[in-house]
Amino acid sequence: MNHKIGGRKLNRTSSHRKAMFANMAVSLIMNEQIRTTVAKAKEIRPYVEKLVTKARKETLAAKREIIAKIKDKKAADKLISVFAKRYKSRAGGYTRIIKDGFRYGDLAPVAYIEFVDRDIAAKGSMTPKPVVKNAENEETDTETKAEVKAIENAKPEAKAEKKK
Repeated sequence: MNHKIGGRKLNRTSSHRKAMFANMAVSLIMNEQIRTTVAKAKEIRPYVEKLVTKARKETLAAKREIIAKIKDKKAADKLISVFAKRYKSRAGGYTRIIKDGFRYGDLAPVAYIEFVDRDIAAKGSMTPKPVVKNAENEETDTETKAEVKAIENAKPEAKAEKKK
């Protein structure tokens, strides 16, 4: 009887799971927010929180332990230099999970996992781009609308063909 065996298998071997958690942790540290399935978000959360707690020590030994876990020196440097200072007074709870509906294709429940008090400029906000209706009543974002106008202005013969 296997009592008190924690964690999800996520349909992966242990080595694949370990590598996936390391890669997801690096992505979360560098971008400060990632979108993934709810199950993966719940599994990665304690993994990352333990790394941040370790980074708060700001010692060479702690940095080496972090690098041994995630295999990325830039992410380890960011943990020690940015997150350790940001969360110095916080006793845990460095991340949050925000559920975001279901994924198109397989209807897997997805969520954002992000750092609390994160830098919005590091990844961007979760709000979508503003949508503008164009002349043909099709939805398009503001960048696409500007590109369409630039193309139409560059080709006056294209306008003449449209009118015919």
